[in-house]
Amino acid sequence: MNTTKITIQVLVLADKGKVWDYYTKPEHITQWNFAVDTWHCPTASNDMRAGGKYMARMEAKDGSFGFDFEATYNEVVNGEKFTYTMTDKRVVNTTFKALGDKTEITITFDAESENPVEMQQQGWQSILDNFKKYVA
Repeated sequence: MNTTKITIQVLVLADKGKVWDYYTKPEHITQWNFAVDTWHCPTASNDMRAGGKYMARMEAKDGSFGFDFEATYNEVVNGEKFTYTMTDKRVVNTTFKALGDKTEITITFDAESENPVEMQQQGWQSILDNFKKYVA
């Protein structure tokens, strides 16, 4: 298995409580969880506890392609951080750091071996940037 780690980051102009809620609640996840405007996230569910499941349906708006992104939480520290393992056994660590009235989100994830690292980093960063826009 590929053990290359990719880290992405964003500074969100909102307090950590709001950022945590918007990042983790399904009614918000469906509003930002896509990299480009031709895609959307019609459904999401999120059981935020160790052993709980995360699921987000991601698909092209024209219906030409879609997939379910699924993971199981390993650790959740409410308002601070969480770690989950995707169905292909790759691990994702996400932290939320308060910086005054702003919040820094840092995500480190195991790269997959099908696509170039740069493409994976850009795709995940685009989703995170979309989250920042949604919160604003």
